[in-house]
Amino acid sequence: MAPIVFLGAYIVDIIVGDPRWFPHPVVIIGKAVRFLEGKIRCFSRVDEKKGGAILWFAVVAPTFFITWGIVKGCTFINPLFGIIITILLASLTLATRSLFDESRVVIDALDNRNIVEARKKLSMIVGRDTGNLDEQEIYRAVIETVSENLSDGIIAPMLYLAIGGVPLAMTYKAVNTLDSMVGYKNEQYGDIGCFSAKMDDIWNWIPARLTGLIIIIASFILRLNWRDSWKIMRRDGQNHSSPNSGIPEAATAGALAIQLGGKIQYFGEVSYKPTIGDRIKQTDRADVKKTWIIMFASSLLMAVVCVLTLWLIQ
Repeated sequence: MAPIVFLGAYIVDIIVGDPRWFPHPVVIIGKAVRFLEGKIRCFSRVDEKKGGAILWFAVVAPTFFITWGIVKGCTFINPLFGIIITILLASLTLATRSLFDESRVVIDALDNRNIVEARKKLSMIVGRDTGNLDEQEIYRAVIETVSENLSDGIIAPMLYLAIGGVPLAMTYKAVNTLDSMVGYKNEQYGDIGCFSAKMDDIWNWIPARLTGLIIIIASFILRLNWRDSWKIMRRDGQNHSSPNSGIPEAATAGALAIQLGGKIQYFGEVSYKPTIGDRIKQTDRADVKKTWIIMFASSLLMAVVCVLTLWLIQ
């Protein structure tokens, strides 16, 4: 990918985000997942774990080749048209602006003393039950989802964009979408989603750790507690059911001197996740604001590194 195209995609994502008038590729991928999942479940003779592997390849492989074909075809029609389409598609693999916008509406509702609306908006960006969360629990959930999605919504797509252009970045989005739709450890998806969950862990292993390091650097630049960010990431980075999600959460918790994890509820059942970080102070709105600043600073740092690397290579 050309450095100027990467930079263009980053700028479009920051300014525009995900335009609602444009059919987002992730929505199309999601519909394909549901359609193919239904077809595979219809074949009772197919073991669901094997069916899950078939589902993964049936979604991921076409995503790569269709995206590659679109980019090549548009470039063949007209080089400038190809660049424009490439920038647009690349920007749709990034989620800096959308992550900020979707989390901000939750906090705006709390600012307006409408906790019911805040819980409703939060339910759209997290998988946990939100109906009984108090104000501090909502702040904690927002910080957790922003720090976790900093990795799989921003840093990881940037990394795959730099390595393999839009086709590889869009393929990563397919991997991530499969995990978010079928990668649950429950009775319904435990078998058919097993392969998707494992592949998501593999694809996110390096990006998650890269995100943790970038958060530490951003914390240093922003004059936050970068030393504790490093310490908590190393100490508590694996205090999570995912081998990857805890890394950026721990780095953020250390930088803000707060504690994440603990009590959580899924599908009506209360459980207790291992805690991440030290409860030096209560979580509040200022911590959410600092998390947003860390997110934007980290995305900018990653963009600069990718653009400079691409420029040096080319």
